[in-house]
Amino acid sequence: MSRIGKKPVPIGAAKVSLTGKLIKFEGPKGKLELTVHPLIDVKIDDATKEFIVTRKGDERQDKALHGLTRALINNCIIGVSAGYRRVLEVRGVGFKAELKGKNLVLAVGFKDPVSVVLPTNLTVTVEPGQGEIANRIAVVGPDKQAVGNFAAQVRKIRKPEPYKGKGIRFEGEAVKIKAGKAFAGAGAK
Repeated sequence: MSRIGKKPVPIGAAKVSLTGKLIKFEGPKGKLELTVHPLIDVKIDDATKEFIVTRKGDERQDKALHGLTRALINNCIIGVSAGYRRVLEVRGVGFKAELKGKNLVLAVGFKDPVSVVLPTNLTVTVEPGQGEIANRIAVVGPDKQAVGNFAAQVRKIRKPEPYKGKGIRFEGEAVKIKAGKAFAGAGAK
């Protein structure tokens, strides 16, 4: 049995409804829906207020979907209750980020600023940075996958380069800085 899949998922403060294979989650941070795979059964235990996830067979795919479904349900409950947050740092001389209407505009060393359309289900804020960090971009929302995808899409515009470390990186991401070209001196050939 899957070690992750057999753990019950506590519902907590979230409001949930189970209709066939569709689960609806509602909480202070938003609403989410999840469609469960036909090979997996999900029940709500009324006594303990927990989701119980079981699988129909012992095939390889059944085992994989068992743990996955339990993790997705847990992510939805955390998302509607507490939400997810991903922070990006913009580093580099002259690099900056700003919000203009429904767009995130990034000036990151290209000829023209890059404009990214903001998703409707996420909240994006730009905060001033400190030291070598020009700006901090905070992406907040109830859907873990949407928050991570949008943050990765923004980072992909200008990944941190290995010589000076300038670019867009995740908060706390370590970028290995390479040594530049060594100067050999006047007498070297």
